[in-house]
Amino acid sequence: MLYDAYEIFLETLANRRRIKIVEALMNGPKHVSEIVKRTKFEQSNVSHNLKRLEKCGFVKAKRNGKNRVYSLNNRTIKPLMILIKNHVSKYCKNCLRR
Repeated sequence: MLYDAYEIFLETLANRRRIKIVEALMNGPKHVSEIVKRTKFEQSNVSHNLKRLEKCGFVKAKRNGKNRVYSLNNRTIKPLMILIKNHVSKYCKNCLRR
């Protein structure tokens, strides 16, 4: 079955740093340096997590000279993240760590 693929997908999503990178891309494509600036993560950490996100189809990369520009998968991931954000804000307020 697809259980292994589900597990990989959900593990990819269940990472605070990758979620912040996805959020940074919600408003449009960005270079790694822009993502680093937005997330305040080290460049190596951003690059490592972008590889995982790209492998699972969360993001796409395009070459722009020497740089790579990353964009969110607008067909599936962006609507999913909007749905998750709506669900969390409505149903998970009491689940927050304090």
